[in-house]
Amino acid sequence: MTVAVTIDQVGKTFGKGAPALADVSLDVKPSELVALLGPSGSGKTTLLRIVAGLEEPSHGRVLFDGHDALSVPVRRRGIGFVFQNYALFRHMTVAENVAFGLRSRPRAERPSEAEIRTRVADLLDLVQLGSFGGRFPAQLSGGQRQRVALARALAIEPKVLLLDEPFGALDALVRKELRKWLRELHDRTGHTTLFVTHDQEEALELADRVVVMGKGRIEQVGTPDDVYDKPATAAVFGFMGESSRIEVEVKGGLALAGATAIAAATQAVPDGPGLLYVRPHDVSLGLPGTPGLEGEVRGFRRHGAIRRVEVSVGGALFEADIAPTVRVPIGEKVAVRLDRARLFAGSTGVDCRPPPPMQPGDYAI
Repeated sequence: MTVAVTIDQVGKTFGKGAPALADVSLDVKPSELVALLGPSGSGKTTLLRIVAGLEEPSHGRVLFDGHDALSVPVRRRGIGFVFQNYALFRHMTVAENVAFGLRSRPRAERPSEAEIRTRVADLLDLVQLGSFGGRFPAQLSGGQRQRVALARALAIEPKVLLLDEPFGALDALVRKELRKWLRELHDRTGHTTLFVTHDQEEALELADRVVVMGKGRIEQVGTPDDVYDKPATAAVFGFMGESSRIEVEVKGGLALAGATAIAAATQAVPDGPGLLYVRPHDVSLGLPGTPGLEGEVRGFRRHGAIRRVEVSVGGALFEADIAPTVRVPIGEKVAVRLDRARLFAGSTGVDCRPPPPMQPGDYAI
């Protein structure tokens, strides 16, 4: 059985410091997979622990299908929790670890030993560790231990599954493999799932919806496409993926870097200081004299399958992605075009287009 989770105006303060959570509200649908994404200190793990019952909120409510979950003892809340460090019992075999939650139930609620053995065998098959039941955690790889931890969480047939940085201790290749596996597993089991991560790629690949948090507050909630393509705030744009952050002066809808107009807002924005964000894959370079702004190459480096070039326009520095076979000498003049950018002026965030062609005497470089 899956449930809806409602987080209503939840706040948490430790001691006399700033709030770890400041009136956070969130609705999670039954069977939904939701990522809590944000930098360290954003409050995402604190929120997860409150839902689990491992922390008490300073105020606010947590509801499961409309019923108060905070008044229910942790062991009866129906929570499966997977920790980053696995938290497996080293002296127990894999099968004993998975069975632990079932054998710990009160006698009246405990399944028979035959039922427990069947449940454990089914779960180990589900997490692709069917032949590993007799091994100990020390005999497993990190990825295998994490699968055992997930099987143990699923053994109690939880209403809600919570995962705290589930792949944070694993290397990049194993993380990628387990992300795909976890998404497929979720689609089969359909648990209402909340997972914490600081890895943007992980959240975008896994989640039905992403909750971007910062300084104890929710900055934006949306689908992976929403939060990446339409960030609501400068903080979200700066955190989601790689981008160039340019301090500009907004005048008449134009974003000025020094005296150079580098972008034009598609909607009315107030004049004054602003921030322009642009991702490297949204910057195009061309030969001098072709459409675009006059720029100069300042440096470059290999970045996986592409080459990343740093280019200066009117004193503003951008990064652009080009083919790895292209060599652009440092100091070379190039035409720079921002194919897609977003301008944040005050609390306003608007899309941008290339500025109008410069006329003699306009915003000279």
